[in-house]
This record gives sequence, C-alpha cells and structure tokens, in this order.
Amino acid sequence: MSKTVQDILKMIEENDIKMVDFKMVDINGQFRHVTIPAQNFSEKTMKNGIGFDASNYGYAVVEKSDMVFIPDPDTAAIDPFCQIPTLSMTGNAMIIDSPENRPLAQYPRNIVRAAEQYMKDSGIADKMLILPEFEFYLFDQVGWEVKPNSIGMTVDAAQAHWNSATEGLGVIVPKQKNYHIAKPFDVSYEARSEMCMLIEEAGIALNYHHPEVGAGGQFEIEPELGEMSKMADATMMIKYIIHNTAVKYGMSATFMPKPVMGEAGNGMHVHMQLFKNGEPIFSDDDGYSHLSKEAHWFMGGLLKHISSLCAITNPSTNSFKRLVPGFEAPVTVGYATSNRSAVIRIPAYAKEPNLRRFELRNPDATCNPYFCYAAILMAGLDGIKNKIDPHENGWGPYDFNLFHLPEEEKAKLQGLPTSLDQALDALEADHDYLTEGGVFPEELIKNFVASKRAECRELAAIPHPAEFDKYYNL
Repeated sequence: MSKTVQDILKMIEENDIKMVDFKMVDINGQFRHVTIPAQNFSEKTMKNGIGFDASNYGYAVVEKSDMVFIPDPDTAAIDPFCQIPTLSMTGNAMIIDSPENRPLAQYPRNIVRAAEQYMKDSGIADKMLILPEFEFYLFDQVGWEVKPNSIGMTVDAAQAHWNSATEGLGVIVPKQKNYHIAKPFDVSYEARSEMCMLIEEAGIALNYHHPEVGAGGQFEIEPELGEMSKMADATMMIKYIIHNTAVKYGMSATFMPKPVMGEAGNGMHVHMQLFKNGEPIFSDDDGYSHLSKEAHWFMGGLLKHISSLCAITNPSTNSFKRLVPGFEAPVTVGYATSNRSAVIRIPAYAKEPNLRRFELRNPDATCNPYFCYAAILMAGLDGIKNKIDPHENGWGPYDFNLFHLPEEEKAKLQGLPTSLDQALDALEADHDYLTEGGVFPEELIKNFVASKRAECRELAAIPHPAEFDKYYNL
C-alpha cells in the first residue's frame, strides 16, 4: 500500500526524526542530497518539492535549469548511517512550467518509468522483473594521485596473495582463488552480513552474499528478482549501503570494473523476465533451453544493439579493461546455456516456468542503473517487435567455451566494443530503439555522449605508469 503524507509525519514522530533527507540522482547514477529539519516537512513539501539546479547534475536541459524534486513517500526509510535521526526519501525531478509541473524527461527515475509504460502500451508485457548481481572489492587501503610529476594508485587487502611475506599469520588467499572461500580467509564476513541485514531492513529481499574470484578482496551480494523500476531504486540503495558499511568497518568498497591488475573484474550481470497478466512470457517447454520465441527475440534485440548498449551499460573507460578474455567476462556477441563466455547466458538451474530467464553479462555498476535497465528493456522489446532471431543472425547458441576456440575461429565471431569510444560511436549510430515512444530524449543521448567523449579525451591525454615500463628507456 502506498504511503501518504500522514504516514511520513507519523514515521517522523514515532522515530524522533530530526532531519529529512532527499536523495537525488545525477546523470552518472550517483546520489546527491538536500536535507531539511524535520519540523519543516509538511504536505506542502510533498506538493511543491525542493528546488535544485539540474545543470549541476549533468542534465543539459532546453528549459531553464531550475527544477523541483518531488519526494516519493513510498521510498521513505530511516538512514542507518546518520548519527542524527534522519528519514531519507528519493523521488522525481519536475519542470516548473505549469501549476502541476511536468516530469523532467531526462531524469533517470522518469526514464525507467517511461520505459515500463512503453512496454505496457506495446501490449507485449505488463511487468519486467530483473535481478542484478553486485560484484565489488573491499580494500583495507586505497589511494591514488594524478599530478604532473606523479601518477599512480595503490590498493591493499590484508588477505591478498601479494601480502604472503608480510601478513604474518599466513591467512592468505592465492591469486584468483577467493571464490566461496571460508573463514579465516573470509575476513570481511561480518561486514557483508551487516550490509545484507541493512539491505533487507530497507525492504530489499536478498538471495545471498559470498566471496567472489578475485583474491584482492572481491565479493558479491545478490538480491531477489524485482520489478524493474523498484530494482533501479534498490540498486542505488544497495550501493549506498555497501559503501557506507565498508567505511564503518574501516574499509573501502568499489564497484570499479577492473581495480586490480590480473584479478577478476566487477560485473553487474542482469537477469531478466517478462510477464503478462501474471504469466511468464519467456517460458516454453519445447523451446531451446525451455525458452519461448519471445525470449529468443528479446535476446536478439539485445544482441543486435549490444554495441550501443555498452555505452550505457559499461560507461567508463575502465569498463573495457574488464571485458577481456580470461576472467569469465564476456567478449563475444552470442547466447548459450550455462556458458559464461557468451554475453547472454541462460542459467540451466532455472527450470520452473516462472523462473526461466537469461542474464546479460556485460553490464557493470559504473552505469546509471535507471538508464541501464531501461535501455535493456527497450532493446529487448525492439527484438520482439521485429522478431530478431539470434540463431538466424549467427549469434549462437554457443554451447562451448568460446575462450578455447582456435584463433582462426575466434576471428569469425562478433566481439563487444573494446573501448568506450567505440561504444559511443555505436550509440551515436544506433539509438532509435531508445527514443521510441520518447523514452530516451534525443537531447539526453547527445549530452551523455558529449560528456563521455570528454572523459575519454581527458584520460587518453594522461600518461599511464605502465607506459614508463614499456617506453621510458627506448
């Protein structure tokens, strides 16, 4: 049941709330916030909103940049990381141009809602469920600097293999051998368990948490399947809780796709399902891997648009240092069952009709989750509308390890972009599927591409420490 203003006022009174915090999302998918004293919160706050400058959030708006943020009472929760009792809410950005205002089309939360409405209007489905897997590293120490005379970074985790001569207790995890490792090697178990308890207290159901492959301190937390727009909100909250709990335990959490050379990178694999009138659209007992033709067409849409999708699902230069062979990260445009080397994997263990699904393995958590999930849905719906068959297009199924193919066979396969610049080229050339129904505004795509191009130029101009190793003495 939806919360009302009176419900919020009751929460403030019963929990002796002193501050009300409004969390907003910038173009990169990062929280910003504004806080008011609890006694100033009223029904007018919910109606009139909180003013902010959209240009400082990265949105290049045609309208005036003065916007209002309208809180969503259903997102109200007590922030566990504030010493002063604080109630937190997220919500939507609105344009001040009428008595009722109207949604800022570029605002991430409004885009994911527009994508859901487009799905319903299409008649294809009325619900999308997704499950993102959150991989991250926990470091005991991290530091970096970018100066004219000094460029570098350091990370450390006490149990990492590079500390075998200095740790002193022999509690060392060999390189790439951290997967599901138990205590005493799993030194951050308590921190992660607290993360999970706080995530569940925030109303987000979880499946599990565990150590991942990277021995430098890599872990995973996996929620249960949830509705797309709610899972976008949940993604923001999960990352917020992981970051803040890590700090509480004297650690630093990062979702950076490739923070450690030679170790597994951090992905955010996205599982997905479509339903209509409560019935699963992706299930078919007689289809390949028990998936329906609609499921295959949805996969076809993802694979057709995968290069342009990468600009949204993998929007950092570091993202493409993860998407390389040898670390279970996908590099090949294709689909298969139980195969982690293809960009789309169908889990063989999802046998029940209501659980049958597939996962897109290339995304990472540097993405704006609202843009990411909405773009995935729009690409898949385009596949269903145009009946894009992945098998007929030569994208599989690849039921073998693609990494072990001979080089001449690998050369015949279509690969993912190898750089953010390539992905941005693809997005500029292929984004009509995103602008269908006005879901992604053209001005947002242009602004997003321009912003990311600037990032690429900036980073390309900075000398890399490894270049000294290669070229200094030539």
